[in-house]
Amino acid sequence: MSTVTPLSAGAHGEHRDLSFWMDQVLKELDSVRSSPDMEAVHDLRVAIRRCRSVAAAMEEIDPDPAWPEMRKAARKLFRALGALRDAQVMNEWVKKLGPENDLVRAQLLASFDSKEPELRDAALRSVARFDEKLWKRLERALRKRIRLVPAGSLAAECLALERFESAKELHAKALRTERPKPWHALRIGLKRFRYTVESLLPEHYAIWTDNLKRVQDLLGEIHDLDVLLEVVKKSDFVETEDSLNLWVEIIGRERQKFIRTYRQLTLGKTSLWSLWRAGLPTNGRAEAAAEARLRATARAVDPDPSRTSQISRIAVAVYEALKRADAAPAFREPRLKHILLAAARLHAAGKTNAHKAPHKAARKFILGLPLAPGWTNEEWELLGTVARYHRGAEPSKKKGAFSKLSVEKQNHVRALAGVLRLAIALRKCGVESGAGLRAEKSAETIVVRVRGLVDDVETAARLAAGKHLIEEYLGIPVILKAVVKQAKVVELAARQNVEIQPVASSD
Repeated sequence: MSTVTPLSAGAHGEHRDLSFWMDQVLKELDSVRSSPDMEAVHDLRVAIRRCRSVAAAMEEIDPDPAWPEMRKAARKLFRALGALRDAQVMNEWVKKLGPENDLVRAQLLASFDSKEPELRDAALRSVARFDEKLWKRLERALRKRIRLVPAGSLAAECLALERFESAKELHAKALRTERPKPWHALRIGLKRFRYTVESLLPEHYAIWTDNLKRVQDLLGEIHDLDVLLEVVKKSDFVETEDSLNLWVEIIGRERQKFIRTYRQLTLGKTSLWSLWRAGLPTNGRAEAAAEARLRATARAVDPDPSRTSQISRIAVAVYEALKRADAAPAFREPRLKHILLAAARLHAAGKTNAHKAPHKAARKFILGLPLAPGWTNEEWELLGTVARYHRGAEPSKKKGAFSKLSVEKQNHVRALAGVLRLAIALRKCGVESGAGLRAEKSAETIVVRVRGLVDDVETAARLAAGKHLIEEYLGIPVILKAVVKQAKVVELAARQNVEIQPVASSD
């Protein structure tokens, strides 16, 4: 049975971010210590759930250990409060559904009343054991980490879109059945979507807050009734079968009422799901949001972002030059440039793993990330493989993940990883950007002209290693030449021969 509390929305619509909710957890702890009543327990659980929902979303972008540590720090307290909250809510539902002289009602209330003191004591013990110093330390650390995804940014929209798509899928599954489990999963999925929007898209939340809360409350009522029904079915009360069947019927009828209301709000032309989707990125903006999410991840894990930025620009310039020169089929496919850019931005992600080779760790890290909106599983696997071969031994047809790819995909890896290796080599040789880079193809070679390239033995050795993989893919040598700056020729306009007449003497 839902309870409206002051925590359901910010006063006057102000933005309540992660720091607010982490501070709120500490304030609500004091309230529960003073009086662990239904409203205080609910408010503390709401504050904790909001924090944990944002942490779960941020973990998809930022692998910093403070995020899972924060979720873990509140887990036992959250569960203990949940058990107490369920007992309190069940008590309210029984009072509402059963007449006062009903024996099953009396037995249910007596059962809940007998268990509540024990559950309250367990919750209070969890409150007392809660490590407030750790929580404050985590709040200080995460206050900085959350800046990786500014409120209202494209990356924030991406996280909200991911939560929406996940919840929408759970919505479709729930509608196909009457079983409690899918409806409970939908309730959790919608909460995650709601709290992500609340923390990261405050302008959206200001518009959606009422309908999000209404749908969440409906799903909460359905869940409460499912829990109560399970209690009734498992009860060992000394009652007739007819009495218990009557309670099953009453609960089922009440549950159907809430499901019907949910369907009315979420199906058809006026579906709230359609309303929420319309406010989230579509088409090109969805792709830009996914790129923003990947950029945020790169910032989170990259020990040298300025270096990576340079490499990314050079890699894209090399790709575009080879595309204009019609060097090979891979450079005609638009999605491959998209994958190359992501690989260039994330290739250094493995450097934070001290226990694994950086290029191998990069692949594992990327494949461990959730699939970004607009990406297919095949593209994501290709991204991880390109990052894997940005350095180290070149891909082999005889072993590893590369050997399991189709010939076409192997060529894509060679092309993209080859461009990335060449870009890294060019940066090491002093090239700072891809400005002015161009390629010319002939039957025998591809000549790439690069500004800022120094012609010496050390450069030649680095470039020989850096271009080997792309040469293997192209099947012809790649010759890198420095662009020689030509002296400016200044043409002076011909001066007119003006005869200067001598000034006549006054003598």
